[in-house]
Amino acid sequence: MGKKITIDNYLESHYIHRSNWLRAAVLGANDGIISVSSLAIGIAAASTTRDPILLATVAGLVAGALSMAAGEYVSVSSQTDIEKADIEREKNELVEMPEIELNILAELYEKRGLKKETAAQVAKELTAFDALGTHIRDELGINEISQAKPIQAALASGASFTAGGLLPLMVTIFAPVKTMEYSLYGFTIVFLVILGAVAAKAGGSSVVKAIVRIVIWGTIAMVLSALVGYLFGVKV
Repeated sequence: MGKKITIDNYLESHYIHRSNWLRAAVLGANDGIISVSSLAIGIAAASTTRDPILLATVAGLVAGALSMAAGEYVSVSSQTDIEKADIEREKNELVEMPEIELNILAELYEKRGLKKETAAQVAKELTAFDALGTHIRDELGINEISQAKPIQAALASGASFTAGGLLPLMVTIFAPVKTMEYSLYGFTIVFLVILGAVAAKAGGSSVVKAIVRIVIWGTIAMVLSALVGYLFGVKV
């Protein structure tokens, strides 16, 4: 007998439920690879020894990881505060003007394609079942998938930035100083291609588009960083 299909395992076959943590993780890893590589390339372009490159790379890795985690936490926390305020406002409106809220719900369903009578009936039944939950989901557009999770986002961003930043750090440790910029660029492109492919696979999107997008912007960042290093080429 085949596996019984339920709503839970049906939803698990889709990718949208991964969007929150996947976005934070990909953004963090991408920033880690590009930011640390670009910084290392800029220093390498103005340096004849390994120590300044390593120092700058480690400093950029630590500062970047902390900055990413803190920034993501603050950003997502702000979104959470807005969501909570909207939910609290919705609670009050359901108590103070239930009929108006019922009409709003019916209008929403009508705009989505239901007949007026059907929309009104659906609104009544869902309101009777779970008024607040229905308005949170259908009026405010907040659900378990889109709901902000600050700690999860911060940890995903910080950890993924660190993982991404460690890759160019390894290059600065082992690559020859004379060809450091080229080694960093070459390996970074490889890292970005792998990241783009993995992210696309995890999200069920086009692998080619993801790779092209991430490589183009990564290359621009590294080229500009190298240019800055050459322009301010004080050899250290």
